[in-house]
Amino acid sequence: MEIKWIKNRKALAIIALAVLGSCAQERSPVTGWAYNDDTNGGFEKPPYEEQETGPGLVLIEGGTFTMGRTEHDVTYEWNNVPRRVTVSSFYIDETEVSNFSYLEYLWWTSRVFGPTFPDIYYKALPDTLVWREKLAYNEPYVEYYLRHPAYRDYPVVGVNWLQANDFCAWRTDRVNEFILIREGLLEHVPTPSDQDYFSTEAYLAGKWQGQLKQKLPSFDPNAPERDVKMEDGIFLPKYRLPTEAEWEYAAYGLIGNTIGERITDRRIYPWNGHGVRNATDKYIGQINANFVRGAGDYMGTAGFLNDNADVTAPVYSYWPNDYGLYNMAGNVSEWVMDVYRPNTLQDADEFRPFRGNIFTTQKRDSTTLIGGYGGEILTNVDGPIYQKFKHKVNPPTAHGVSGETNEVIDSVLTIMTTDVNGNNNASPEGKSDIPGRVQWREVSSAVATDNLDERRNYKTADYINYMDGDVNSSIYYDQGEDAYTDKADKMMYEYAKTSLVNDKSRVFKGGSWRDRAYFLNPGTRRYLDQRQSNAWLGFRCAMVRVGSPVGLGK
Repeated sequence: MEIKWIKNRKALAIIALAVLGSCAQERSPVTGWAYNDDTNGGFEKPPYEEQETGPGLVLIEGGTFTMGRTEHDVTYEWNNVPRRVTVSSFYIDETEVSNFSYLEYLWWTSRVFGPTFPDIYYKALPDTLVWREKLAYNEPYVEYYLRHPAYRDYPVVGVNWLQANDFCAWRTDRVNEFILIREGLLEHVPTPSDQDYFSTEAYLAGKWQGQLKQKLPSFDPNAPERDVKMEDGIFLPKYRLPTEAEWEYAAYGLIGNTIGERITDRRIYPWNGHGVRNATDKYIGQINANFVRGAGDYMGTAGFLNDNADVTAPVYSYWPNDYGLYNMAGNVSEWVMDVYRPNTLQDADEFRPFRGNIFTTQKRDSTTLIGGYGGEILTNVDGPIYQKFKHKVNPPTAHGVSGETNEVIDSVLTIMTTDVNGNNNASPEGKSDIPGRVQWREVSSAVATDNLDERRNYKTADYINYMDGDVNSSIYYDQGEDAYTDKADKMMYEYAKTSLVNDKSRVFKGGSWRDRAYFLNPGTRRYLDQRQSNAWLGFRCAMVRVGSPVGLGK
């Protein structure tokens, strides 16, 4: 009996030590100093579980797959040679971005920037004239497709690649703003202005003009409260367009054909089989996607419409693939991040392949503007001329103070052209910068802090042309860099002379309501100038997955 009591006493002692240990502060395994302790400086280890799934997103578990052609190359472009690559886990929208979602973006942009920077709103507008054809009557779509409630759940079209990226940036800020409000950290402002609207990057850079409802407690003895930091894991990563590899991987949905590490059937479309009709007993014979079945047949015969859509269809139409994604074949083609080159699939890395890198870093300065605008501006202007933009503001309405109308010079870089009367007008080819966002610049060997001379993984900022369009891949490579820089005559891709390929040519993927079945294959590749748009081209957003590729607990 005595022995038994001793054993129980030891067990109680072990439990007590465990309880005390759980209450004690966690200590560094390399120094022994306690985390979250204001007596030793207050180095923090915030609690964190895993990445929250953002609104509208679906987690795509990554892996290896054969990217590229799975059908006969009927276009004879030879730009999608099959190659095995690996894609990391990521998030992507369940559906294409709808008209109603884009109208929410336009409404917010008009409300915040309309009074003082109306050009920002106008440049965000989709081009509704893409519906016009020389010998077709499509005026009803020009007038009604974007704004009529009958089309609110249909995919937005007429959006170019630059506008799609602006939408992603806006969505990032609004989602992170909502998270801070939800967590009780940010005061909800029903009517934000261009001075104090929430910007994630500006907030993290200490440039945001607004106010928090409350701050996080700090273990720094010199500062009992602090702002949210990236290290807290509260903010979600940026919404963005998916890369070509990510989009193609997500479209196939091969997770439904995997047993162990074996993919049992390679797919031609986002569903199994060689046909475009549903093969299940319940829905047998029904069309799986919205496309052109044959010459002049966009929706079938009255009484039995084969895809029940003359142009686009609502974003939740048809059957999702095995990842739960809708319309990865048909309805509208979709923009991706990549710059187009025919040999990218052969040249790009086998891990997370992508062409289009221009390495940047944040500008660091203390410039502030008259009237309280944030001095850090996101610069992504597409055009030849950069000028300061002078405009008039009315202080009582624009800045909330009394006084007469003043002229304000902002450091907002915008594209300007001069008309016949000498007046400056914003160029239709470019897009305005947005006040209140962090300004970025390309890394440069001329800036010592960029340390390019000491790096081996990259030496310059722009790698769009790398191995396919740069001096080493030009037929004039033996004439030296000087000959190659004469771009009008020496470039490998002589834009508008021998091809339509240049550094502004962006890839779009998937078939659309105007395409034949061949383009429903996710491996097909096409491209369009990033400043152009179409009535059959839309987009969906993506987001990087940080940490575990499958989530904790799996």
